[in-house]
Amino acid sequence: MSGHSKWHSIKHSKGKADAARGKLFNRLIREITVAARMGGGDTDANPRLRAAVSTARGNNMPNKNIENAIAKGTGQLEGVSFEEIVFEAYGPGGVALVVESMTDNKNRTVAEVRHILSKHGGNIGATNSVMWMFNQRGLIRVSKEAVEEERLMEIALEAGADDMVVEDGVYEVSTAPEVFEDVRVALEKVGIPLESAELAKVPENTVEVKGDDAAKVLKLVDALDELDDTQNVFGNFDIDDEALEEYQKGK
Repeated sequence: MSGHSKWHSIKHSKGKADAARGKLFNRLIREITVAARMGGGDTDANPRLRAAVSTARGNNMPNKNIENAIAKGTGQLEGVSFEEIVFEAYGPGGVALVVESMTDNKNRTVAEVRHILSKHGGNIGATNSVMWMFNQRGLIRVSKEAVEEERLMEIALEAGADDMVVEDGVYEVSTAPEVFEDVRVALEKVGIPLESAELAKVPENTVEVKGDDAAKVLKLVDALDELDDTQNVFGNFDIDDEALEEYQKGK
């Protein structure tokens, strides 16, 4: 897959930690609410909502939470109104970053993102300054313990997927955005459990960062990811195993 980077695996591992402390649930609730507000509360007619609900269920979110989030999005229940903001930025070593946020206070979120970037050696870029480096892709992750590689590949490719890689005990199936839902449904229909399924921004090419720059980039991305309003952080960087291990030891 063009532009595949270890950051996807880092995000995958962080997702489990986020779920343990409830942050992942908050992010999914915001995504469900916004998806329902923009496209309606019918999952059959709203692909974005259907994907968000599927991800929420895959992370064991209670049905009541999902139903309430949809109801808030469609206006059946009162709730906070969120808006989406996408930041394009640069980090140490010249890496490009895309930060997707959902907020009920745009001024607060802009100030927080600017502060973190400045503190960690990054800066906000102009509109379309880095977005052109990324492609929208569907990414579906399946544990190696859940299914044999050949079976997964056969089903995924037949449903429209165009690539699959294996890393850190996880298969990552890649799709074009327009067939993402077809592939996800095909895997679920045959009972293959999904660890995650998302539409992500994947870089065309990656920049390898090492040593001090690697630590600085990871600190910056972690700080951005920890913001309450952050939904996703995407970058065009690769971290070598040695630098990643050193960073994780120091946390």
